[in-house]
Amino acid sequence: MIDAEKIEGIAEETLAGSALFLVEVHIAPGNEIEVVIDSDGSVDIDDCVKLSRAIEEKLDREQEDFELTVTSAGIGQPLKLLRQYRKLIGTPVEVLLLNGTKIIAELRDADENSVTLAYREMRAVEGKKRKQAFDVVQAYPLAEIKSTKEYLDFK
Repeated sequence: MIDAEKIEGIAEETLAGSALFLVEVHIAPGNEIEVVIDSDGSVDIDDCVKLSRAIEEKLDREQEDFELTVTSAGIGQPLKLLRQYRKLIGTPVEVLLLNGTKIIAELRDADENSVTLAYREMRAVEGKKRKQAFDVVQAYPLAEIKSTKEYLDFK
């Protein structure tokens, strides 16, 4: 079976010095290799083709056959790296907490330990019949977050 660390090394070497970075390498049974990359800007098809060719040059199909797919991190995919979080600061995200709570908020900050989210929350106020909207800015530890995705509002 092909080693994921070898693929990671080839990808890191190929992407070094560019705005592109490796998100993950997944190898499924049957040597189905999926390499996911992202960028501080955007990833185009030429970037994926270039990396795919670089990986294929370093692997020998005669020795071990494989299937290789190089893709960019999609909008619907969960964020995996701090660099991806930092790229989205100032944009809406959908955060799913471990307790099942879903929060749609603006990502204000991100570091190695937590993310800071800003959102409006409806709360009951004593003496009022209707709930009132309050602006909330709160930090959530990464240990409490199950997943975070970029949020697109189609309204």
